[in-house]
Amino acid sequence: MRAVSQDRAGAPDVLKVVETVRPEPGRGEILVRVHAAGVNPADWKTRARGVFGTGATPPFTLGFDVAGVVEAVGAGVTIFGPGDEVFGMPRFPHPAGAYAEYVTAPARHFAPRPRGLDAVQAAALPLASLTAWQALVDTARLQAGERVLVHAAAGGVGHLAVQIAKARGAYVIATASTAKHDLLRTLGADEVIDYRTQDVADTVRDVDVALDSIGGPNWTHSLRTLRPGGILVSLVPPDDTFPVQQAEEAGVRAAFMLVEPDQQGLREIGALVEDGRLRVIVEAVLPLEQAAQAHTLGETGRTTGKIVLTVAPAPGRH
Repeated sequence: MRAVSQDRAGAPDVLKVVETVRPEPGRGEILVRVHAAGVNPADWKTRARGVFGTGATPPFTLGFDVAGVVEAVGAGVTIFGPGDEVFGMPRFPHPAGAYAEYVTAPARHFAPRPRGLDAVQAAALPLASLTAWQALVDTARLQAGERVLVHAAAGGVGHLAVQIAKARGAYVIATASTAKHDLLRTLGADEVIDYRTQDVADTVRDVDVALDSIGGPNWTHSLRTLRPGGILVSLVPPDDTFPVQQAEEAGVRAAFMLVEPDQQGLREIGALVEDGRLRVIVEAVLPLEQAAQAHTLGETGRTTGKIVLTVAPAPGRH
């Protein structure tokens, strides 16, 4: 099969299409023929440093977000069969190898593809939507009527977090550049703030949940927006500046959350999609062979929504 591989750390041009052996599903696993693969910041950060957070080193194939069709199932799998359309974020944070024609992973790392969603849209969802869902619903235990602050709200996680928070009945305050304010209002944001011209910490008050994908000094700024008993959920790994003690002294909490494979979460997200309460924005769609260009685009930090690679079969393959 074809896959995008890298044999060293570096710039996007280290990503090359190679021929490799098609995997076979083990016990409890499914083999998925990949139709599309989402591109995430975790991908280009891993490429640049040349090592996964779990310690895996090159050569490896990047990519976590998968949408495709089940090709075969391993022993013991009963929830899927050949021909089923699925999407998921398998194995995270371990290598999943989504930038390829086929992947294998535990069956319960996938869910049925939502009705009405094509492969490109489905591939854009798993990591970003599960991150938003697990941060807001599982970690913060967001309730109807609470106030939520979403930083970088037009990004991959942010634009989905806005919609999930609204679907939970929250009042949503979003930060983004002015050019993206109208879009965020259409997604349900109640207030939109231009972080470049307004000091969020001085503008926003009485927030129950602050979702922070920026980190650094922004952690402290986010704490200032919280009401007593509120929670800062960081998607950025903490360093020695992560304000746990400062949060405790202020009567709030600060937590770092790492997304996990979650079939039930994917099913909940799929239900929101099918009900018309959640839509994913895809800014760019590129073929697998242009993975390097996809990383270059993503690293600008200016994209709205997601970038997706399409994985067409090579000529003569079925």
